Amino acid sequence: MPIPPLLLPILALAASNAPSTARDLHARFDADLVHLDAPLARGGTLRFYTDSGGGLFVTEAAVKRLGLPTVELPAGSDAPPDVRGVHWPALRDAAIPPPASGGVIAIMPADPKAPAWVDWDGMLGQNWFGGHVWTWDYPAKRLLLESEGWKPAAGATRVALGFKAGADGARETNFPRITVRIDGTPIDLLLDTGAMTRLTPAAMKVLGDEQPAVRATSMIVDVRFKAWRTDHPDWRVIEDAQDGTHAAMIEVPSVEIAGHAIGPVWFTWRPDRNFHEFMSGMMDAKVEGALGGNALRHFAMTVGYPGSAAWFRCIADCTLTPRPAP
Repeated sequence: MPIPPLLLPILALAASNAPSTARDLHARFDADLVHLDAPLARGGTLRFYTDSGGGLFVTEAAVKRLGLPTVELPAGSDAPPDVRGVHWPALRDAAIPPPASGGVIAIMPADPKAPAWVDWDGMLGQNWFGGHVWTWDYPAKRLLLESEGWKPAAGATRVALGFKAGADGARETNFPRITVRIDGTPIDLLLDTGAMTRLTPAAMKVLGDEQPAVRATSMIVDVRFKAWRTDHPDWRVIEDAQDGTHAAMIEVPSVEIAGHAIGPVWFTWRPDRNFHEFMSGMMDAKVEGALGGNALRHFAMTVGYPGSAAWFRCIADCTLTPRPAP
């Protein structure tokens, strides 16, 4: 039966207000770190670690275990000449998208020095997240791939993100830069959902929080670490906090994200060159460290890579600040 003309505007309005359909990737959130199991159509499963501040690869051990055929990497790859790749495999779960850059991903050679607790099969990093709109709902422990029609929820606060682009404006990398405020000062950081630490037994004893040793962290360069320590001798510091590197970490009482004050947040020490030189070279501006899941855990955060913006809805333990979001 034809639709009466008087109803057409009402139906159009209803359609425009209909919620977008998001794909729930059924990720696993462990201590604010996000893991994703990708069952293969041919059998077997690739167990990925997801990291908005990381790379894209599968391990040599996983390739051998699953019998994946290897191929040469595309011309122009920045991998060493002897590194090969695999085609993005057919998956049983169509909700998990392939990388935005194409179908071949690098194989990470076996590292005899890799710690035993790093037992995942690969990493889904910036090249995989790029080109999409994603929601990390930390309190609900859900990773969602949003539809093209996604609209920000009521009450969400928009924050501009920086991405490196060429002279022609084309995106070169998908490492997001976010500005937060700490101690009244704007600080640029890598938005890094995969920032990870493994605590020493001594640090675990000091914290006594019953969380696992492998957990999310945030990171800060040496020059900032020293300045905070000098300016705020009351901020707690744990020496020899990180297993393997012996890096210290400092407890920042409050971090302002998207107009919300959250905290305390622990930042792990890093050499200046790690971010001022290496990481900043792949970003649109100099960064002082990384903002990780131990800070983001308060939020449902949506990152719109095409639009260079993030939206934050605070779910737990936030205080609104009078200052607008950076």
